[in-house]
Amino acid sequence: MSTPIIKPSTITFLSDLAQNNNRDWFAKNKSRYTSAHENMIAFVEELLHIMSKHDALATPSGKKSLYRIYNDVRFSANKAPYKPRFAFGIQRASAQRRGGYYVHLQPGNNFLACGFFSPNPADLKRIRQDIEQNPATWRQILGSKKIKQSFGTLTGNQVPTFPKGFPKEHEAIDLIKYKQFIVKHHFTDQEILQPNFLHTIDLLFQDVRPFFDYLSIVLTTDANGVSLI
Repeated sequence: MSTPIIKPSTITFLSDLAQNNNRDWFAKNKSRYTSAHENMIAFVEELLHIMSKHDALATPSGKKSLYRIYNDVRFSANKAPYKPRFAFGIQRASAQRRGGYYVHLQPGNNFLACGFFSPNPADLKRIRQDIEQNPATWRQILGSKKIKQSFGTLTGNQVPTFPKGFPKEHEAIDLIKYKQFIVKHHFTDQEILQPNFLHTIDLLFQDVRPFFDYLSIVLTTDANGVSLI
């Protein structure tokens, strides 16, 4: 059985949707959406299968992983009825495994992101405490060859000055300021159509695992290393 690929017709559909983001056009092209959606489901199903060989995942299926293409205009300044992208998220299984995977496919804006997107207040405080106590470990992990080559530098929202309760002169205040801890890798439109794209994603997700594994330990122990689970 051949490895699923992202079909050119899937990307063409997204490009056309971006130019014709209205309900009449979408209704006339519903069959194109259905084909593109099925392409994405098959792609993610195989990715889940491959990833399950090296990680325990909570996401049950490719279909369940996909975000809706329909835009909820009630809470958005963008009143276009559709989001001209396909995106999916993959969650790790059990409280012992932290970190999440995300892929966003949109002509001209294709990227993969992994990390800690919305830590709750307790987790965010624990992460910042660990950075304060172990800055060299953080520098070593984030500065590792694989992470630097695959993702570059840490990204995510930050506080404008410094978090309350942490010294603004700390040597790792640049890391403590983060509210999200995300690494990203961008793709060209040509790269996402390559036959090896699925395996490229899988390898990138493997590259980030040392970061996930370290923070999984941090977030399941207290500051003294005592298990919280």
